[in-house]
Amino acid sequence: MLRALRKVPFAAQIFLALIIGVGLGLLARSMGTVGDGEPNWLTSTLDTIGSTFVALLRVIVIPLIVTAVIASIANLRKVSNAARLAGQTLLWFAITAAIAVSIGLVLGLTTNPGLHTSVDESAASAVSTQGSWWDFLLGLVPGNILGLEASASDEGVGLSFNVLQLLVISLAIGIAALKVGKAAEPFLAFNASLLAIVQKVLWWIILLAPIGTLGLIGNAVASYGWESLSSLGVFVAAVYAGLLLVLFVVYPVLLKLNGLSVRRWFAGAWPAIQLGFVSRSSIGTLPVTERVTTTNLGVPREYASFAVPLGATTKMDGCAAIYPALSAIFVAQFFGIDLGIGDYLLIALVSVVGSAATAGVTGAVVMLTLTLSTLGLPLAGVGLLLAVDPILDMGRTAVNVAGQALVPTIVAKREGILDKDVFESTRSADPFGEEREPALAAPATA
Repeated sequence: MLRALRKVPFAAQIFLALIIGVGLGLLARSMGTVGDGEPNWLTSTLDTIGSTFVALLRVIVIPLIVTAVIASIANLRKVSNAARLAGQTLLWFAITAAIAVSIGLVLGLTTNPGLHTSVDESAASAVSTQGSWWDFLLGLVPGNILGLEASASDEGVGLSFNVLQLLVISLAIGIAALKVGKAAEPFLAFNASLLAIVQKVLWWIILLAPIGTLGLIGNAVASYGWESLSSLGVFVAAVYAGLLLVLFVVYPVLLKLNGLSVRRWFAGAWPAIQLGFVSRSSIGTLPVTERVTTTNLGVPREYASFAVPLGATTKMDGCAAIYPALSAIFVAQFFGIDLGIGDYLLIALVSVVGSAATAGVTGAVVMLTLTLSTLGLPLAGVGLLLAVDPILDMGRTAVNVAGQALVPTIVAKREGILDKDVFESTRSADPFGEEREPALAAPATA
């Protein structure tokens, strides 16, 4: 049976899991709750399956970020005009983020989501995970070498990690290794080997995506049903309208302006976009995003291994551009607070500059609270949107991943390093075919 299942295309497995998950979610919701409002056995099972898949993705994040960023810095040595490529990458990150946040603002002002909602004000509540510019700046300073943070509770001491601190630590180590020169070659070779091992483990986790998808989608339907969607219908529709505009209008226009085939780009990048949608994790999708960027879109591996990991932690057109803009307008309208032109410009600035505050795992709460606190809006408004966040997060992450594949492709084309034969090939390699896994590029040795 397992052998027969392996013959089914991975994309078909994901699609089938989506359908089954929705069906099981509707069934679980129809079963109601047990006892004192406790979820029934089916809802609990779906929740356990989905949360286990997300937990597996999270556990691999620390070694993946550290090894991938160090390797990406090392790989820049093999690219001519590395500084220019890095600058162009960051510039296009900002350009696409600015366009995305503009769309979010326009949709917010035209749809007025905060005025067209039946959500009860009692749902308003601040969340424990919040962000401010001061916290953002302090968060850049690592507390320890792994970027771990401890929190005490009645149940004991829990550990979490700070993606920003991990990024800073990894960048510092990677740059220091380059400065050291020949003496650092054994370390860089070890890091490349460790990255290969980490990506292999992550690949095994990714192969569980159909099962994880079934649990995540099923639990979302069972837990939230259509009531939350109906009470926030205009807001949800506006967010997805913005995401679709960016993905299917803005990105194609940018591709066309740079002389690239829209159809070929989507054919090559779609596996990563699809996995991002169901996994809700840019970091978890990183190996697939990097693979399609090189094997399907023709971006040189040395450059892609820098741009894609950087994008997976900082390039968030969905979570850090469209969503915070619309959410800020929603919260302001809901609480009857008028925003001026200066406030809208501030939303745009925060969205473009503060993208790095959004972790590439799941959710966009930190970026949202950062935006609200900058504008002086009630942080309690975050609680109004939590009920539909998992449903929105799927679309947001898909757009995030698409942007992480788009920018390296555009920059490579503009810099004349894109492999046109690979990009224009009518047949894309299957990024989920393990037998086609490309070998990782090891750092050059002296």
